[in-house]
Amino acid sequence: MTGAKRAVEWLASVAADPESCRREWERNPRGISLLPAGKAWDVLILPGRLGYPTLDVLTRVLDRPGPVLVDFGDARTGFFVPPGTAAHWLGTGIRTAGPGTWIVVPYPGRSCGGIRWLVPPDGSGTLTDPALLELAMHEAAADLATDGSSW
Repeated sequence: MTGAKRAVEWLASVAADPESCRREWERNPRGISLLPAGKAWDVLILPGRLGYPTLDVLTRVLDRPGPVLVDFGDARTGFFVPPGTAAHWLGTGIRTAGPGTWIVVPYPGRSCGGIRWLVPPDGSGTLTDPALLELAMHEAAADLATDGSSW
């Protein structure tokens, strides 16, 4: 099974009917699906100005962080983290997606226009450690402040 196929199976596994979800997703001309957060992952959503530098910090310390999405116009960056993270996250300007929320997810390996993967899932279930993500956000914010930028 290819990496993209494993990623699709992993992502679709959170749907009420994973097989039906996968089939619909593959046929969707836009290449997107609406999937529930809070089952296999939560998502921490950072402003784009902070998201990119945070990902840069993470990739310096990790071989591969968990999946990362970016939305239309690069306004928001979503980091996939373990389930339960959203319920305990406190952070100004950071949105969370956990149980009871849904996220738009592009089909891995397919360009769909606006929303896209910066780090696509590999199907292994790798997620970003929230403590490490928080440290990376602090470093990225400090770098932005040093540059005179705001996030």
